[in-house]
Parts: sequence; C-alpha cells; structure tokens
Amino acid sequence: MIADQLILDSKTSKSSYKDDKESESPKRSIVKSISWRIIGTLDTILISWIVTGTLSVAFSIGVVELFTKMILYFFHERIWNKIKWGK
Repeated sequence: MIADQLILDSKTSKSSYKDDKESESPKRSIVKSISWRIIGTLDTILISWIVTGTLSVAFSIGVVELFTKMILYFFHERIWNKIKWGK
C-alpha cells in the first residue's frame, strides 16, 4: 500500500524543496531531532549503565548513539515529509 502510494505520487506530482520546506521546515526537524535524542540518549545511558554496571562505559555508548541516531532521525523525518500517505 505504501509502495503503491509512493509510486503513484511520484508519477503524478513532483514536490519541490519549497513544497517540502512549507510542510515542515528543516529547522523544526533539527529541533525535533535534538529533543528526541536527549530523551533517547538518557534512556540508552541508563540501560547501558544497568547492563554494564559502569557509568563511564554507559556515557561512552550514549555519546556515540547521540550523534548517529540524531543524523538518522533527521533524514528519516525529511523522507517522511515527502510521503503523502496519511496526510
């Protein structure tokens, strides 16, 4: 169903950067990414601390996870802004 929607939408309408920007600005996506990553990273640090028993290891895991998942989330949001399904 989603694949059909993506294929049909790509053939019938071409969205521009301006159209995408008006649905949700890149700045908003960045702020959402940061706020979500703070919550997610705190969760990862807590779980890592429980599993490893070492706070320094937990913070190391949390720092790496913070940056990788924030970048992934930003692109995930931008891609979903282009999908018309469910809007």
